[in-house]
Amino acid sequence: MTKTYLEAVNEGLRQILATLPEAYILGEDVGTYGGGFGATKGLVADFPDRVLDTPISEAAITGVATGSALLGKRPILEIQFSDFLTVAVDQIVNEAAKIHFLSNGKQTVPIVIRAASGSGTGASAQHSQSFENWFAHVPGLIVAMPSNAYDAKGILVAAVKNNNPVLIFEPKSLYKTAMPVPSELYEVPLGQAKTVRTGHDVTIIAVGRMVEVAKSVAENSSVSIEIVDPVTLSPLDVPTLASAAQKTGKVLILTEAIAQSGISGEILSQLIEAGFAGKIKRLGGKFMPVSAAKSAEAAQVPSQAEIVEAIAQLLGE
Repeated sequence: MTKTYLEAVNEGLRQILATLPEAYILGEDVGTYGGGFGATKGLVADFPDRVLDTPISEAAITGVATGSALLGKRPILEIQFSDFLTVAVDQIVNEAAKIHFLSNGKQTVPIVIRAASGSGTGASAQHSQSFENWFAHVPGLIVAMPSNAYDAKGILVAAVKNNNPVLIFEPKSLYKTAMPVPSELYEVPLGQAKTVRTGHDVTIIAVGRMVEVAKSVAENSSVSIEIVDPVTLSPLDVPTLASAAQKTGKVLILTEAIAQSGISGEILSQLIEAGFAGKIKRLGGKFMPVSAAKSAEAAQVPSQAEIVEAIAQLLGE
């Protein structure tokens, strides 16, 4: 059945609550309002004691989630905009991500944090950032970024069953995109990349919503383009990425997140350390705050024209 990204997340949340009694949802407006973008719509009616509206304090929400996880619960926390993760950095980075290590493996923190991420909606500089670069740097955190509805549901289910803290960045510009999604409960493995499209001339490693942009380029190009989606940014599935890179010998890494000090640079480094000796380029977000004006915002992330030009450079044209 065809479902939008949001519908797939909503269905996944409903099925998780129905099958895992220790799971619950908390966050700002997740109850009657149905979440900032509608991901929790209707859930409070069926699970009134397990879909909890909270005060406007990301630090407090994440602290409560971490504490309850230590006591055996599996909280699913919604952060309306990933920008607001900055308010909860101490709880995420210094507490949730470290407790397993600091307890010598005796304690686990099975929390899932969902965060609407990225540009494309005209939400301006404080509601459009891509912070996956930051959190992929933190030991103890699993960081995923599903690029479609199928993966969004499957990654969510896998994350809730994992005993480590998992941070899921959901590109909000993809929320209305749709594709066939199974109605039953299923998992998409964490830490495993996916080949989205096969090709033999150039390999594009695309993250988040850049997967859809790369697909559009490939569908309208005479160049045979292989597209790989890491899906999970920490841990990276380096063997799959390296194999796809070696296949064509020419690689373009695409991210919406700012290129400077970013995950695109990490992927590039990992490929080189894995023995890749071909041609490689990366395109990412511009090093500036995200604009509200639609034309300026669009110019701050890789465009199809820029991707086509980068491919031409890799091919020596």
